[in-house]
Amino acid sequence: MTAAMLDQNIDEAVFNFIDVETTGLSPERARVCEVALIGFKGAARVNQFSSLVNPGGPIPPTASRINGITDDMVRQSPAFGGVAPKLLDLLEGSVIVAHNAPFDMNFLKMEFSRVGLKFPERLPVVDTLEIARGHWKFTNNRLGTIATELNLSNENWHRALADVEMTRKIFEHFISAFKKSGAATVGDLVKKSCGRAY
Repeated sequence: MTAAMLDQNIDEAVFNFIDVETTGLSPERARVCEVALIGFKGAARVNQFSSLVNPGGPIPPTASRINGITDDMVRQSPAFGGVAPKLLDLLEGSVIVAHNAPFDMNFLKMEFSRVGLKFPERLPVVDTLEIARGHWKFTNNRLGTIATELNLSNENWHRALADVEMTRKIFEHFISAFKKSGAATVGDLVKKSCGRAY
């Protein structure tokens, strides 16, 4: 990630909140079956994208029980290659925010490579899971638990768009606290989440 990106004021940077739903836990063997992204600059929503993705094979019942996505739902949906160009365009030059970011990033990198594209290089990533672990004391650090304990509404769990909306609300709570303790730049937030570039 560039120094210029890390030096951006929190309120001037574009933060893209992203989530993927998958057919399993291994990026090498499982596939993405839904992806959602919302982008904010300060308080303004600057983009939104959500799509079911045809994984190219059956969705195991164990995955469907978690995310509610079935083979019938994705049958007419685009393959990942059909949504990849739009995702690349939206992600370029932004800060990525995800809950358990390595999971989402590793799946996205693998899916991009399968269609001959490269994930945007060296984007700063803020992980709300690591922030929760390092700076708060929740009963556990699952997204739903954090939302409940912060008195945030939690509906449609494990669908990608609902999860990114909730991640954003949780992130705003974290940012508010960090600003009070002096955080001002993207770099400050990346440090708070033990962040990295992907």
